[in-house]
Amino acid sequence: MAAPVGIGALLRCEGVEDALYKEEGVCVLGVFGKSALQSGSAKEALINVLADKHVFPLFSGGGGGGGGGGAGEKSGVVEGGSSIKAYYSQESRVLYLVLTSVFDNRQLLKACEGLTSGLGHAEAHDFWKGAEKEHCLQLLFLFSLCHVLLLVHPTCSFDVTYDRLFRALDPLRQKALPLLRGAIKDCPVSKEWKMNCRPCPPRLLFVFQMNGALRVSSSSGGNGNDGPGGDKPKKHSPRRRLQHALEDQIYRIFRKSRVLTNQSSNCLFTVPANQAFVYVVPGPDEDPISSLLGQLRSNCALRENDAGTPVPGPRRYQQMRHSNRQPSFNVENNGFFSSSGGQLVDCTLKEFLWQHVELVLSKKGFDDSVGRNPQPSHFELPTYTKWAHIAYKLYQVMIETSDDETAELSLKVQGQLKVLEGFLDADAKFSENRCQKALPLAHSTYQSNLPHNYTTTVHKNQLAQALRVYSQHARGVAFQRYALQLHEDCYKFWSNGHQLCEERSLTDQHCVHKFHLLPKSGEKPEMDHNPPILYHNSRGRSTSSCNCGRKQAPREDPFDIQAANYDFYQIVEEKCCSKLERINFPVFQASTPDPAPACDEVTRSAEVAPSGEVDRLKEKETVTHTPGDSTGLSLALSLGQSTDSLGPYGDGAEGHEKRPSVDRQASTVEYLPGMLHSGCPKGLLPKFSSWSLVKLGPAKAYNNLTGLEQPGFLPGSAFLLPWDVVIRSRSEDDPSSLEALDGGPSSWPAPNKAPAGKRGSAGGLDVVGDYEDSRGRRFLSSGPDKVVKVLGQGGAKEPATRALNSDMPLYIPSPAQGRGIKPHYAQLARLFVVVPDAPLEITLSPQIQPGPPPCPIFHPEQAEVVLPPDGLWVLRFPYAYVTDRGPCYPPKENQPLASFRVLKGILRANTASSPPQ
Repeated sequence: MAAPVGIGALLRCEGVEDALYKEEGVCVLGVFGKSALQSGSAKEALINVLADKHVFPLFSGGGGGGGGGGAGEKSGVVEGGSSIKAYYSQESRVLYLVLTSVFDNRQLLKACEGLTSGLGHAEAHDFWKGAEKEHCLQLLFLFSLCHVLLLVHPTCSFDVTYDRLFRALDPLRQKALPLLRGAIKDCPVSKEWKMNCRPCPPRLLFVFQMNGALRVSSSSGGNGNDGPGGDKPKKHSPRRRLQHALEDQIYRIFRKSRVLTNQSSNCLFTVPANQAFVYVVPGPDEDPISSLLGQLRSNCALRENDAGTPVPGPRRYQQMRHSNRQPSFNVENNGFFSSSGGQLVDCTLKEFLWQHVELVLSKKGFDDSVGRNPQPSHFELPTYTKWAHIAYKLYQVMIETSDDETAELSLKVQGQLKVLEGFLDADAKFSENRCQKALPLAHSTYQSNLPHNYTTTVHKNQLAQALRVYSQHARGVAFQRYALQLHEDCYKFWSNGHQLCEERSLTDQHCVHKFHLLPKSGEKPEMDHNPPILYHNSRGRSTSSCNCGRKQAPREDPFDIQAANYDFYQIVEEKCCSKLERINFPVFQASTPDPAPACDEVTRSAEVAPSGEVDRLKEKETVTHTPGDSTGLSLALSLGQSTDSLGPYGDGAEGHEKRPSVDRQASTVEYLPGMLHSGCPKGLLPKFSSWSLVKLGPAKAYNNLTGLEQPGFLPGSAFLLPWDVVIRSRSEDDPSSLEALDGGPSSWPAPNKAPAGKRGSAGGLDVVGDYEDSRGRRFLSSGPDKVVKVLGQGGAKEPATRALNSDMPLYIPSPAQGRGIKPHYAQLARLFVVVPDAPLEITLSPQIQPGPPPCPIFHPEQAEVVLPPDGLWVLRFPYAYVTDRGPCYPPKENQPLASFRVLKGILRANTASSPPQ
């Protein structure tokens, strides 16, 4: 083989061996370990010395050369990963396998360059441990195929981490042994090989590089290799004495840790009992820069006895070795004895290694068992073809992930890598133990002072405290993993019967039940169901009055708009005001059996009207005050299109009364799922109205002396405010005369003359807003910050002009506060209007903004209503205000009440024209 190749390419390639050597055995030599960054210190340089050829380049940036890695190499997946390069020397019958990994500094630099900058500590740790496990698996591959293994180390001291590595590989081999047996069960090898999955227990040799750590001067009297000085020359050089000391140290460490035992067949590897197994390569005498310059001068200058023509190819490496400098590992080339004295001279690296290779090639094998009754270990010297067949089977199972029949075995072998975690990942084991001790402390912190059921906010607060306690005690790479486990454990504890229902009522109070489901249509509540089937309940109760205000009843805290603004009043109405005259606001009239709510996208795409503005309808409601029949609308109208696009037929047939625009534009197939406000698209109506407009009786039903005789009013606060409106008299005799409806002397009629412009008994124009708190206490307001208070008889004297010409608050502090610190707010619930029997047109146009901008403006389904004369009318406002984005909650303590307001202009008075005679 002319150049080294990847192990995968070697095993797939056919015709590697010549027919001349086909029947001869081959010795497999594996090389692994660590290498530094110094020039010539890579492990591949050893092969150049042992093969006596220029196989691997001395200054390769990738640590390997020649043919590079073959196709399908696993090392090609991750930059800087492990890889095995192979070189087969047919003349010497030795197959060299060189393992490079992240333990080589050049590969380590490549792996560091491949890491991203944003990689976390735990992710980086997993990356390095993954690379280390990959190295262990490929190392086990070498231990299963090689006769001799060389452990190369860049210093002259033994690295005790190898002891932990071998103690991890031994149980990994035992775990993977049944799987490897299944991979080679059909291979043509001996039963011992199939049983042990290796040709023999490999012999492990150690090669250390002195690297300038031990320097002895040549003139130091008997301590040097050639120095004749000294009174008593020693038999062994300092380097050989160092080798002996390292052998004793390594053997003692491996015996103590039970890596080496008496029976070599049971061990991961063996070391010879009567042969040297440690070799120390001497370092250069000068610094690396001077050494490189000297090599450059030697390459450029011709020796005196050489010919003038350069020698190419492998002969060039022979020429380099004959020069005075030391290539790569500075391997010596002298003999065993010095010519000047009787001191033993150290052997060369090739001589050191070849004494072990000869035992393999001569088929003698290794007899490394010790003790009283040593058991001989099996040994087999395969041909290259037989070895390559077995090696390819193990390569598919241990290194290459394929999709054939060996894929299942490969996955099982990968699963056995968990055995390495306890041996190789000591810092992760420490972190595991530390985090496991911190986890119960964090759990205890989370569960302290917890109610039986609690909300998400409480859960997050307790979890934050638990994480703080956990972070004080947990350390290491397992921190994040156990922190996620803490999240999951706390969430499971919360969701397992401790989760409170997250639904909040329209008054911003959460449901007191644990997590539950709502009953479906026709379904009854069921407590034993998991999760239980219940209606929402905040345990909040309040007292409210009916539409007209004459009857009060307790009510549950509502969770939906229909229960808040419609259902409660319908129930109370049956006992009080069901027979009163009323003006019905238009609602959705379905033309299909299964109408659908308008989609949220259409509703949310509508622009919110600016503050103080509202969409006015084009036409006013007729005197009947009932919505017309809208079942015959076209599809264009049902989709909310303008009637202007319908041509001359948009207003109906000639001779018929023109329908109000709200009837013509309302859809009959889609309804508005919430309340009507300025942000809703045109042409949609709700299925029920949140407003109510009823008539308590004629104008004389209200008495200025007694006020409103209804329950719940605070003393002296049930009086309406007079509204002074100047109207034009209907008298044809005096058309320019003016009269005032203020209840004062100016409006009194002359003696024996009926008052002009009035029908029947006279009544004043009175108006006031009715505020009601959650306890059912009511009062009337004469201004944004003033409560009506009348002492004695005679009614309220303050006019209603101030209240009508300014924005009135939707919420004001209740005059009857309780003992608690939290203030009680009263909400505007009704508007009382006394319309006299006079030529006066009172237009009702309520506009409510229940929150700070961009809160939309709410209004009834009929934006403007003309109140008929001679009546005491009551407009009941919604109990709650809800948009498609959620409810508009009542004000908090830190919110200004001025943002929750009833816009001015709720009432307008116009002089009515004279009726036709």
